[in-house]
Amino acid sequence: MTMTRLMGAAAVAALLAGAAQAQTPPSETTPPTATPPAVTPPTPAAPAVKVTPSVVAPVPSATPATPAVPATLVAKGDLIDTLKADGRFKTLVKALEATNMTTVLKNNRDLTVFAPTDAAFAALPPGELDRLMKDPPALQKLLTYHVVNATVDSAKMKGARGGVKTVAGSEVVLDGSGEGLKVNSATIVQSDVRPTNGTIHVVDKVLTPRTAPSMAATTGATTDAAATAPAPATTTPPVATPPKAGTPPADTTPPGDPDTQPDPADPEAKPKV
Repeated sequence: MTMTRLMGAAAVAALLAGAAQAQTPPSETTPPTATPPAVTPPTPAAPAVKVTPSVVAPVPSATPATPAVPATLVAKGDLIDTLKADGRFKTLVKALEATNMTTVLKNNRDLTVFAPTDAAFAALPPGELDRLMKDPPALQKLLTYHVVNATVDSAKMKGARGGVKTVAGSEVVLDGSGEGLKVNSATIVQSDVRPTNGTIHVVDKVLTPRTAPSMAATTGATTDAAATAPAPATTTPPVATPPKAGTPPADTTPPGDPDTQPDPADPEAKPKV
C-alpha cells in the first residue's frame, strides 16, 4: 500500500515533471552572428566628361577671282601725247620715233590709229621685234599699216565687215558683225579714244597684212566698212610719208631761168641780165 502510494507519487511527480518540461520552451539558440562580407566602397566614378560635339567649320568655297579691270586709255592732247601718257604703249612710241612718224601723227588731223599695246608687241615671234627695230623701212611700213587717213569710229564698224585702206597702201579688214569688234585677227579692246587730232582703237595684236582674212571668204556682209568711212576733208592735207632712213634730202633748189643762163655753145658767153 505504501509502495503503491510511493510509486503513484513518483508517477505523478514524473508526470508533472514531464508536463513542466513540455511547457518550458527550449532555450533559444542564438545563431552565430554572420560576419557581413566586406563591402568595398564603390570607387567614385570619374566625373562625366562633357563631350562637346566638334563643330567643323564649313570650308568657305573658293571666291572666284575678280577679273582684272583693264586699264583705260584716256585722251590727253594729240595722238602721240595720249599714247605717251598712258604707259602701255612704250614700244609703239619708240617705234614711231625711230621711223620719224611722231611728227606725222602730231601734225595731221582725222587720223585713225590702231594702237597695239606693249603686250601685243611682246607676243610677236621671238626675235621679230628686234629685227624690225634694226630695219627702219620695214618697221615704218608695219606702222603705217596701223594708220587710216580717215575717221573710222566704232559706229561705222558695228554690223559691218569690210576692208579699209591704210596709209601703207594695203587694207585692214574691219569686222563688227559679231559680238565684239575686230581688225584682221586682232580684237579691239578699247575703241573710240578721241585725242585732239584723231581716233585711237586699242588692239591686242600687232597688225600685219598676212593676218588680214580673205575678203573672198566673207559671207553675209551687207555693209562695206570702207564705204562708210568718210573721205578726208578737202582742206585736210594728205598724210606726209616719213622720209626713209638713209635717204638724202631731195634737192629743192629751183632751176634757173633759161633766159638768164649762158649759151652752152658759146664758151665766152656771159649770163644774160
